[in-house]
Amino acid sequence: MCSLPWTLDRLLLVTMSVWTLVGQIVVFFIMQHPKNNEGLSRIQFQTFPESRRLEMKEAARRMFYTGYDNYMKYAFPKDELDPLHCIGRGPDVEDPSNININDILGNYSLTLVDSLDMLAILGNSSEFRRAVQLVVDRVSFDVNSTVQVFEVNIRLLGALLSAHLLLTDPLKPFGDLEPNGYDDDLLYMAHDLAGRLLPAFENTTTGIPHPRVNLRYGIPADTANETCLAGAGTLLLEFGLLSRLLGDPVFEDSARRAAIALWKRRDKDTGLLGNVINIQTGQWSGKLSGLGAGMDSFYEYLLKAFILFGFEEDLQMFNQAYQGISQHMKKGAACQSGPWSPDSVPLYVNVDMSSGITYNSWIDSLSASFPALQVLKGDVAEAVCSHALHYTIWRRYGALPERFNWKMKTPDIHFYPLRPELVESTYLLYRATRNPFYLHVGSEILASLEKHAKARCGYATLHNVIDKTQEDRMESFFLSETCKYLYLLFDKENYLNQHESDFVFTTEGHPIRVAKRWRVKRWEDVDQRPTPLKRFYGHTKRASHHSRERWTTNATASEVASCFSLYLGVVVLTIPSSVTVSWIAIVQEVLVTIRWTFPQANRSSCRTSRY
Repeated sequence: MCSLPWTLDRLLLVTMSVWTLVGQIVVFFIMQHPKNNEGLSRIQFQTFPESRRLEMKEAARRMFYTGYDNYMKYAFPKDELDPLHCIGRGPDVEDPSNININDILGNYSLTLVDSLDMLAILGNSSEFRRAVQLVVDRVSFDVNSTVQVFEVNIRLLGALLSAHLLLTDPLKPFGDLEPNGYDDDLLYMAHDLAGRLLPAFENTTTGIPHPRVNLRYGIPADTANETCLAGAGTLLLEFGLLSRLLGDPVFEDSARRAAIALWKRRDKDTGLLGNVINIQTGQWSGKLSGLGAGMDSFYEYLLKAFILFGFEEDLQMFNQAYQGISQHMKKGAACQSGPWSPDSVPLYVNVDMSSGITYNSWIDSLSASFPALQVLKGDVAEAVCSHALHYTIWRRYGALPERFNWKMKTPDIHFYPLRPELVESTYLLYRATRNPFYLHVGSEILASLEKHAKARCGYATLHNVIDKTQEDRMESFFLSETCKYLYLLFDKENYLNQHESDFVFTTEGHPIRVAKRWRVKRWEDVDQRPTPLKRFYGHTKRASHHSRERWTTNATASEVASCFSLYLGVVVLTIPSSVTVSWIAIVQEVLVTIRWTFPQANRSSCRTSRY
């Protein structure tokens, strides 16, 4: 049982404060943007008609299928769709140094693989089965492609594991998804792919992996010895899950050694970590510490690894990291009630990892995922404020520039590649508060994408958020995350929303059911420890696929129903926004308790680092 050290009255006060804060933010946007609010009043922001919700749900569905159908028509089996010229795109073989393309694209039908679970979420079981069969029959990872370990892990490995688990789920949450003759084919493909990533962990004195591998030949001769924090520290979910499915610890052991090696190299005074590290010396060559590109998903996976696997050390590392972030990166006024303005919300800035001194005057669009992580942690009031800052930027440009200079109040890098971070945070804040304001935010984002990103054969990257010129690229995460979070925001009947405490999203938005079988004892405590997997390169079914029955658990399924679920249930109450309370101390007291229970708002998919 989950004991509650606070009263319902105190929870209601917290609820009032969050709703009051959201109401003040709404008023600010209306007052500051009279030409953009289309006549919306504060009262209208506090409601969202059911007919409008259904309309937005259908619009999000159409957006996904516009991108997906055009990819299948014009681009498959290549990795991505070029939506302006209606052709497919693969790796840049003429320029191997073009890592903006070659880190991600590898001739493995990336967009199709990354979109599998979205087909299930939409309830399209027939197309899901067809897509799975296409992947099994036509996708191979035995390719001469040098790719980034991080990108392949989150986009491909995570997608394969999520799709496999959805179609083999005995509860069949999205209907009968299993193709005829399916024999764990996606799992074997995941095993094959992960085995091709393992060479990244060889010939490194620290245990921190090389950033890139060739899927056929291993580590390139000219490989770099530097990697980013998130690149090396965003492997725990996918590698840990694969180890449990196979009964082989080699994958999780590798990912966990890397995460611990990074953590041990945090600054002894500030507790902060840098953004770039030498994998041989263990020295930080980049000492910028922040929440954006190259850093964000490291923190995300510490918390999500605890949720999925139950290791207390992961939670302890996350809490210490969160404390350091709040102490050193958080600048400006505290999140508070009262008259709202941009100056009354916190700004999380980039700082020097050793001194905590502000490093530069920009934030990047990937940091828009931090409010989602704050919701997952239980710090809902703080998430409301940090989300408002990013939404303010979106509202100004109709998109999020890749970098925004908060001192000059102008973009530093102008493009927007259809990233999902703000949508993800909007979705989680709506699930946590049920405040209709976030439905309005989602509908505005959807309308902006339709207006500015719609192209001849899909949706295109915005080259410049100011003049809205387009680039000929539609990255796979637009379908796997941006469209997914928009759809789930408006589909309240969806199984994932009806059972939101039972799932955790990977950083690429792939849902994984939180299950008793994942919360196992440490590998060294398991009897008959499996023999470590030998590296292999063939796509064949292997004898190292151990039965799942070998695992035992040290956690009960009832832990999933945590105190945080009760808190979210209370938050959905409709509290008049005119109520004023002195609430900061109460929020802190309640959330201190919440974050030490099993954190069951485990539906965050905080976007990860692209650099």
